[in-house]
Amino acid sequence: MGRRNIVAAGGIVIRPGPPPLVAIVQRRKDRVWVLPKGKIEPGETALDGARREAIEETGHDVAVHEFLGVITYPARGSVKVAQFWRMEALDGPERPLMRDIRAVDWVPLEVALARLGLPYEHAFLDGVGAHAVAAAQRIAAPARPDEGPATRDIVGAPALAPASEPEPTPEPEPTPEPEAATASPAAEPSRPPGRLVRLLRDLFAPRRG
Repeated sequence: MGRRNIVAAGGIVIRPGPPPLVAIVQRRKDRVWVLPKGKIEPGETALDGARREAIEETGHDVAVHEFLGVITYPARGSVKVAQFWRMEALDGPERPLMRDIRAVDWVPLEVALARLGLPYEHAFLDGVGAHAVAAAQRIAAPARPDEGPATRDIVGAPALAPASEPEPTPEPEPTPEPEAATASPAAEPSRPPGRLVRLLRDLFAPRRG
């Protein structure tokens, strides 16, 4: 029977700002720079494991946003399946890094791509990094006076639609008053032919034998 797949999870962790910075971590065992991730513990969901690993490896609390994708690669005679979410590093005191991580660095996207030591992680970040950075820039951008505050699609929080002003109730149109019925002029009664008409009629009437 073959080995079971190793299930891991992590994040593309971004510190908002001009410019947004991507977290990469250096493993202590070989000093290779990688994305923050790790194996899911028994009874833990992939999302909870991803958040925990990101906090332990970057030293920062994070807000989890949308799911970005999955990468698979061979590991110790098995296959490792790593799921990734977009995450935002939150302000607050830094925590000690976990023992397996030697250092964490916050760098622009192009620098992160140049320093990642695993080809499959490089290819994954190259595919989703631009989207993640653009999303972080939308969150960091200050709202214009005519706009509300920037919305955040944090996983687990209900999406709140911006409140819309109620449409004004149309005023009822005035009921037109019924027009007064106008009586049509009565036709004048026909008059009998006058005396002159009768004389002319008798004068020119054809006479019988």
